[in-house]
Amino acid sequence: MASSSAAPRRRLLVIVNPYATAVNRKMRDLVLAALASRYEVEVADTTAPGHARELASAAASGGAEIVATLGGDGTLNEAAAALAGSGVPLYPLPGGSQNVFAKLLGLPSEIVDSTARLLELADRWQLRRVDLGRVNGRVFTFAAGVGLDASVVAKVDAAPARKARLRQWSYVQTGISVFLRSYALRKPRIVVEGNDQPLPVSTVLIQNGESFTFAGSRPVTLCGNVGLDSGSFSAALVKSGAPLRAGVTALRIVGATTETGGKNGTTQLGPLTALKLRSADEQPLPLQVDGDFAGEHLAVEFSIDPGALTVLAANPTHRG
Repeated sequence: MASSSAAPRRRLLVIVNPYATAVNRKMRDLVLAALASRYEVEVADTTAPGHARELASAAASGGAEIVATLGGDGTLNEAAAALAGSGVPLYPLPGGSQNVFAKLLGLPSEIVDSTARLLELADRWQLRRVDLGRVNGRVFTFAAGVGLDASVVAKVDAAPARKARLRQWSYVQTGISVFLRSYALRKPRIVVEGNDQPLPVSTVLIQNGESFTFAGSRPVTLCGNVGLDSGSFSAALVKSGAPLRAGVTALRIVGATTETGGKNGTTQLGPLTALKLRSADEQPLPLQVDGDFAGEHLAVEFSIDPGALTVLAANPTHRG
């Protein structure tokens, strides 16, 4: 223990989103005080969308040895975009409603346990390189989607107080509302370019990690043969059809697990390194990346950047 305490402290920037679902002033201060026992800590609060990216970029060029985000997957997404290719490791402290990326890395989903893990890793400096997805100028760490789920994300993001109160259930309730009011009457028409099967598709879900998202602690897995460091992604296509069939498919997706990944009512493509989609009727298609709404587009192009992001986390075989 004596040699550990004498070791030089690494420079750590903690980017805090003070508006994230699970972040409050008392918790923030306790986390920072704990981290100061093993790191040379700097802290910066975000003030607007895109600010986390600016802060992470400045940290990477300014000599920071590690960047941690205390916020949700959206804050982490911005930091990941800035740190891609830099070699500066990223660590996600859970402060959002889902914290999907942290769970996929095998890191604790509770803030106290996650902080303790980051303290342990100061001595067990375990770096891992993972893939980043790219779509229309944005990056994504674990998932993206075009169609229904993107429309749901847009409505959830528009009501942050409700999102903070209901957390994961806000997506469920909003999804039902969007489906019944919009998608049951008129769905997007998406063309999958290069696909041999001319399917009428209304939603495309892109999975970059072992799971698409989580329902609480339970992983929701749409596709197999994909992981954070597989060098590829997979896609689940939701066909257009009668409202009843589409509703059943949506329920199967929510209930999907690793064991049912191939039997959830979707058509799967992958492993993939690129995928192009376009609107079949010139109506813009809604897009989401890592659970954040990313606007509407007439064409959407996905690709993968293997090993682009360095994270501070044990390899999968060492997860605890």
